[in-house]
Amino acid sequence: MLRRNLPDPVFLEDKHMIECVNTSKTYKSGGEETKALDNVSFKINEGEFVAIMGPSGSGKSTLMHILGCLDIPTSGTYSLDGHDVSKLSEDELAEIRLGKIGFVFQAFNLLPRTTVLRNVMLPLVYSGVPKEERERRAKEALSAVGFPEDRYYHYSNQISGGQIQRVAIARALVNNPSIILADEPTGNLDTKTGEIVLGTFQKLNKEGRTIILITHEPNVAEHAARVIHIRDGNIIEDRRLKQRIISEI
Repeated sequence: MLRRNLPDPVFLEDKHMIECVNTSKTYKSGGEETKALDNVSFKINEGEFVAIMGPSGSGKSTLMHILGCLDIPTSGTYSLDGHDVSKLSEDELAEIRLGKIGFVFQAFNLLPRTTVLRNVMLPLVYSGVPKEERERRAKEALSAVGFPEDRYYHYSNQISGGQIQRVAIARALVNNPSIILADEPTGNLDTKTGEIVLGTFQKLNKEGRTIILITHEPNVAEHAARVIHIRDGNIIEDRRLKQRIISEI
């Protein structure tokens, strides 16, 4: 993959890792317009653990796609590390998605007939990392999320749901991103396993990662240090809270 240097960022007066200013997203279908996001504005600093919470249809998934550089606003701006994302090329956006943002999805998205280790190594293949280095970094990422070493060579359809999600988190970590963007990461898990996964995110946050958690569940959101509540495309609440800390992972 061709690696291109991003242009020098134009920093705002106060530097934030993420900044949305009057960010809106409108979809057109059959001559009608639907505003999924309506002039939302907020900032996220490096090292924060933020939950974006809202019911189905609230606009949180649209916001997640914008924050993950999978889509761009119809109006307003989204800046990532001082870069206006809408002004970046497709190659530059792909570079950000590959190297700066680690994605964790509810559906896991692992390859079922591939070993745990090879699933985690996959982003490094796309990055052109040599094989020995890929294996070393994949093992480091699996160790970081507490995945048992004796199961590195199991296939992903031979391990439990909680272990699958840890593999998905390790895969998100393997390129050493500064942001982890997790979309309903406990949605397919039982309560106990979900707590383990949320504890993993807390551990990664303590190590300096910026965590953005998308959820519709208040009891999941309370594991973050800040909740941005979205409804009908608008932010109705942005508050800091006392985290529900999981002491043992």
